[in-house]
Amino acid sequence: MRVILAEDSTLLREGLVRLLAEEGHEVTAAVGDAVELLAAVNADPPDVVVADVRMPPTHTDEGLRAALEIRREWPDVGVLVLSQYVERRYATELLTGEPGAVGYLLKDRVAQVDEFLDALERVGDGRTAFDPEVVRRLLVRTSHTDPLARLTPREGDVLAAMAQGHTNAAIAGQLHVSQSAVEKHINALFDKLELTGRGEGYSRRVLAVLRYLGS
Repeated sequence: MRVILAEDSTLLREGLVRLLAEEGHEVTAAVGDAVELLAAVNADPPDVVVADVRMPPTHTDEGLRAALEIRREWPDVGVLVLSQYVERRYATELLTGEPGAVGYLLKDRVAQVDEFLDALERVGDGRTAFDPEVVRRLLVRTSHTDPLARLTPREGDVLAAMAQGHTNAAIAGQLHVSQSAVEKHINALFDKLELTGRGEGYSRRVLAVLRYLGS
């Protein structure tokens, strides 16, 4: 997989370059700010961009705004965003854009090498990869009319796992139930959330749910 890294911490950036190279990935560029990131993608679009949210010059949201621009201008490029915090508005914007090939991980998760590499592979395969804590924040019930209140606890668990980008088979393994049981839960929660449209794939179904929740 061809990857561009955007991280202003030299230590973390170089560590990720070595890690990805050891795993057989090609890092085509490793940059320290959003301007360089967009220039690198424009010069040679990779399979996936891994970008920090907060980068120079203001260290606020430059990386995330660049990630959103990449999603708009280069829809075939997967985007995996790294952050120390759950930026709820931007995470929702990522989810409600082009379906699939997008992820949002908290930086603590990068220390869990297997989880980081798994997320990268999912984004590279065109799926979603959202940190469980990000998903939890996005699924917080904010009012008594929240449609999530209609879900059973098990259906809520299935929805959260779907939002993280897991396949039905993986969800079944996590919840220790059969795959057919997971499919029944998914059908039930779509009915309860009044999501009657039929998507064209797994990632589209996940994003349809989160698009509804984000609204």
